[in-house]
Amino acid sequence: MIPDDRPQAWVSAPGLWDIRALEAFVPEYRLQRLPSPGTRAVIGWGRKGTSWVGRTWAARAAVPYLALEDGFLRSVGLGEAGAAPHSLLIDDLGVHHDARRPSRLESLIREPEPWFDSAMEARARALTQTLRDTGLSKTSMGRLNLDLPSASGPRILVVDQTAGDASIAGGLADGDSFLAMAEAARAAAGGGQLLVRRHPATVIRLKSGCLPTEALKGTTAVDDVALDVLLPQVDAVFTVSSGLGFEALIRGLPVHCFGLPFYAGWGLTTDSLTAPRRSVGRSLEVLVAAALIVQARYVDPVMARTSTPEAAVSRLLQQRDRARRLAGYSACVGFSPAKRGAIRRLMNSPLGETAFFTSVTTAVAAARERDGRLVVWAGKESPEVAPAAEAAQLPLWRMEDGFLRSRGLGSDFRAALSTAVDPVGIHFDGRHPSALEHALEAGQTPAAALARARALRQVMIEGGLSKYNLGGEAPPTDWPTDRPRVLIVGQVENDRSILLGCEDIRTNAGLVRAVRERMPDAFLIYRDHPDTVAGNRPGRLDAGTAGLVDARAEGLSITECLDACDVLATLTSLTGFEALLRGKRVLTFGRPFYAGWGLTEDALTFPRRRRRVDLDTLIAETLIRYPLYVTPDGYPSEAEDLVRHLTDPESPADSGRPGGLRRWARGLIASLDRSDPPAY
Repeated sequence: MIPDDRPQAWVSAPGLWDIRALEAFVPEYRLQRLPSPGTRAVIGWGRKGTSWVGRTWAARAAVPYLALEDGFLRSVGLGEAGAAPHSLLIDDLGVHHDARRPSRLESLIREPEPWFDSAMEARARALTQTLRDTGLSKTSMGRLNLDLPSASGPRILVVDQTAGDASIAGGLADGDSFLAMAEAARAAAGGGQLLVRRHPATVIRLKSGCLPTEALKGTTAVDDVALDVLLPQVDAVFTVSSGLGFEALIRGLPVHCFGLPFYAGWGLTTDSLTAPRRSVGRSLEVLVAAALIVQARYVDPVMARTSTPEAAVSRLLQQRDRARRLAGYSACVGFSPAKRGAIRRLMNSPLGETAFFTSVTTAVAAARERDGRLVVWAGKESPEVAPAAEAAQLPLWRMEDGFLRSRGLGSDFRAALSTAVDPVGIHFDGRHPSALEHALEAGQTPAAALARARALRQVMIEGGLSKYNLGGEAPPTDWPTDRPRVLIVGQVENDRSILLGCEDIRTNAGLVRAVRERMPDAFLIYRDHPDTVAGNRPGRLDAGTAGLVDARAEGLSITECLDACDVLATLTSLTGFEALLRGKRVLTFGRPFYAGWGLTEDALTFPRRRRRVDLDTLIAETLIRYPLYVTPDGYPSEAEDLVRHLTDPESPADSGRPGGLRRWARGLIASLDRSDPPAY
């Protein structure tokens, strides 16, 4: 073992160990749970009363006390709900929200030389523009609908805070400051509109607000509206010391402060108080650079490694898009008990709630009561689900395994790490449209997604990845090279992709006969579906048809078989898509999602699929934009993260040998999983 000679730091607040990837936020220290003579720093949360023990010990030992606070680009979701932070502020002088004493952030703003050079200014300006364009905020929470009546004057937003919040006293403010703010805001609004935003903890009555009831008369509450929806409709923001004022400054709004938050006193806000230490004017770029780039530390909670504000923005936008996609109440029906733990993790959203039902009737009733939707496992959808959803006027979402799923078979109860969620149809139903088909037909794939697709394809090919990643032996070296080598992949014959996506040919035997008829001189290699080989599902090739093939590929690596063949023939198997990734010629005899776009040779027609699609677009929509992904411990992630996990031999995986009673025991254990998934 390599010796770790980093100085030791005592994490004095036990709750800090719950921070995801805490060690990555302070990599310069080796963290301890208890102090020792070798302790060279103490880490605590802020400078509240709960940090007294740590601060006192640090003072007596003459070592630095490092105060942790949430960063200004924190997460998607509230920290109180367990959302993992993407950024933290670490301050050895004070805390940024306490104007009574210096803080490291204040010192950076007051003395921008030499750290604030032209490169840093350009970086801050670019980051500011990105935040304006995307509307990303500290926690990116809130509803997206806001219907305000027309106003004959300015719209003024008043920000309430929770009583006792440390930033109020730290901002040299008190209850009278809120009354003065409300009075000034009312005067500024004139004949316009006065909007009030209360703290979420006040809305749900966990804490009291600072604005008295009489101050709220004649105002419009916008408590739970997302800031990227709210702030564009506001003309000015009035606050005491809320961090929302900083977000308003970033968006170019006038901000009036009735306390001294860290962003006040620099000439960018209209202030009711003065701060002697802040006697110089500073640009918005200096504030942004100090608060979001220099003082903040970023960690990617998916990769558990240090990051940058720009990378954090990209990750947060991905998580915000996912959270909004899954917002609302999902009444799930048709999910086996063994799937529910994995589905709960895959559907996890700080804006959503997931519940499971065994009865379509009770699921519909719950969804109607909660203004939600019905969610069904598409592969087990019963005939009454769609009519029930239509009669109740409920949205119907269908789910199915993703295209990069796991290490191991779903029929062996290997938990899925990805899923496709479709509000239109489902990708394997060739009879009807799906959200994936709509996206491909629309032809509006962003350029950034296409670039990701190109890189993802390369990594997947190099890593030899497939849906289940079962491994296997290499193909024999004696397969002939003077004849076309055609890999025919068998499927589970009662699979819904065959039932809903095929016409005259619906069996593996029929597929083999069709390929032999089309290519009489080819070298045919047949591979049974892993589920049928494992004995979990029906569909083994019958003995009569087996004589039409030249070689069998059971037990061989599917990706190495693809590399060794010239052509892939299938009914609707995902292996056809995996063959396209590798530049192979693909013959389809059904209607898989990847056929009909000009990339495959198809026996059937596709009247709805009129657009010609290139491979990058197909990959981007299929692997990046359509599915949802999680890490093995259930944290929301992206396709690239799952690829890294699947290609890393050191990453956790279930290595138990499937089969027999072990399958059912594992399924029973999965069905009893009632733990809540980790929040963002």
